[in-house]
Amino acid sequence: MSAQRSATKVRYTAGVIQRLAAANNVAVVVTSNDVFAHHVTRLSGDDVNFDPIENSIVALQRAGILDRVQAVRLQARYLRESRP
Repeated sequence: MSAQRSATKVRYTAGVIQRLAAANNVAVVVTSNDVFAHHVTRLSGDDVNFDPIENSIVALQRAGILDRVQAVRLQARYLRESRP
């Protein structure tokens, strides 16, 4: 797959997620539990850093727009399309 085609797919999936968040007035809000979880994973050696698109998926799930299965599938699609 060419780099341009791959970039187009990533932008498409990211756009779907961004439009879904915008259409439902969902914004990413970092909670104290998010900060705690970040530090726990970092200290355990599993430093996990979500990008803004992945944070939007979490926000959509918290808002009840996506259920757990939908959120996981959407994130998997985003990650699959973003790998080289």
